[in-house]
Amino acid sequence: MVSLGNFNAHEVEPAADFDPIPAGKYLAVITESEIKPTKSGVGSYLELTFQIIDGEYKNRLIWSRLNLDNPNSTAVQIARSELSSICRAVGLMTPKDSAELHNLPLNITVKCKKRDDTGEMTNEIKGYAKRELAGGQVSQAASSVAPWKR
Repeated sequence: MVSLGNFNAHEVEPAADFDPIPAGKYLAVITESEIKPTKSGVGSYLELTFQIIDGEYKNRLIWSRLNLDNPNSTAVQIARSELSSICRAVGLMTPKDSAELHNLPLNITVKCKKRDDTGEMTNEIKGYAKRELAGGQVSQAASSVAPWKR
């Protein structure tokens, strides 16, 4: 059991439902990464949490799941290709730990997809690219400044 102190729901607005964001390209960073077991229990996937860091949808979260350990070799190949795209987009070609990918800005291409189980619309990341600066330059800066302020 966890103590909630003096919490009073009358004093706090309830959380609003989040509709999917529109399809498009967004500047984001990976804020969390975690290995989780697949539903079947045979294999695992890397779940990456992306946070949009600019524009109208700033601070919204989108997740991607990479089936890096799966009996289906096609699923593994797709996941490895997607991880390669992420690494290239953030300029880190040989990460030893997923945490090394955190807080490095990249552009993500988001699509809207209808869920098979509920029929509701949801977001899905369909592409990764290097962050572009004004004038078409690509950012690969490494400094102590927070990535979203570079």
